[in-house]
Amino acid sequence: MQRGSVIQMTRKNGPGVWQFRWSDKDLNGRRVYHRQVIGTIDQYADEAAVRHATLPLIYEVNSRSPHDHVGAITVDQLCEHFEQWEFRSSISLRSVATIKTYRGYIRRWIRPQWGSRKLDEIKATDVEAWLRSLNLARGSRSKLRSILSILFNHACRHELFDHNPIRFVRQGAKRLHTPDVLTGSEIKLLVESLPLRERTLVLLAASTGLRQGEIFGLKWRDVDFEHGELNVIRSMVCGVVGACKTESSQRPVPLHHRLAAALLAWRPNCNFKTQDDWVFASRLHNGRKPYWGPVILRKYIQPAAQKLGIHKQIGWHTFRRTYATLLRSLGVEFKVMQELMRHSSLRTTLDVYTQAVGPAKRAAQAAVLSLFTSPEYSEGG
Repeated sequence: MQRGSVIQMTRKNGPGVWQFRWSDKDLNGRRVYHRQVIGTIDQYADEAAVRHATLPLIYEVNSRSPHDHVGAITVDQLCEHFEQWEFRSSISLRSVATIKTYRGYIRRWIRPQWGSRKLDEIKATDVEAWLRSLNLARGSRSKLRSILSILFNHACRHELFDHNPIRFVRQGAKRLHTPDVLTGSEIKLLVESLPLRERTLVLLAASTGLRQGEIFGLKWRDVDFEHGELNVIRSMVCGVVGACKTESSQRPVPLHHRLAAALLAWRPNCNFKTQDDWVFASRLHNGRKPYWGPVILRKYIQPAAQKLGIHKQIGWHTFRRTYATLLRSLGVEFKVMQELMRHSSLRTTLDVYTQAVGPAKRAAQAAVLSLFTSPEYSEGG
């Protein structure tokens, strides 16, 4: 069984890195040498820390031997291997937000509970019982189950294990409570009570359905006042500029003349007004970054809503759900709704984002009743 070697390498730019080296033989018996960067010297203080991080890789290198036993590595080692391959790779297909979410769940929940267990010790019934014992929302427990399943799929893909026990774990994701949406009158009250910056943000979110990252990822050159369009081409997530969520998300968004007027009213109050500046550029960062959305929401928008008697849980996504619900209540065609929401699937627009409002449901029921009942059966008749 080979252990490989660990050496420290310098780079022209940035901190030095730890490199793991090993060799094996090809089909012709010739020795082939391999190397892989484990991390920077800032991430690993000494060789002992690097050696611990390379345990999954060493196991993988030696797993080709018939004398090794599948499932001998621990969940901790699997998590380390997963992060090395999926998060630290320059070709990672996962977004910044996804990586942050995965890391949070792995470090807070999965590693403390299962880290010392070997893969072949993980049983579906044990995981299911653990998930049910957690004081978390169903969606969070479902996310935990999904990440555990992804970890085991990763183990199978790299031949570290031979099956995925998490596929037998039952855990639903159905919400216990329907997310809040705002009425048109509530949005009107909120817009009228907010200062210019927050008023412009809420008006933009509620009248376009843009996601938080898309709102704060807008630059002035993306706002086409002449043709009445917003070009959504990037998203700001966790302070990092990236691509939009899906290909459908990059479709242009209509810019109503009232919304255009609101943006034009906001622009003279900005310290950063050139075409390459963020629409909501932060003075704290001297315009290099946009404002931090969650802070504006927590400090200004949510307190204003509470003062107005709007006792609902309001987040940036609330405005997106509200936009979809109001479109449906106005009788907008489904295909048009999908295009405005920029969803890849119509089912997402109808099942996840929209809610039928009370008066609309009553009117629909009355219309059906009128088809087979007489006027004397109406209320008060």
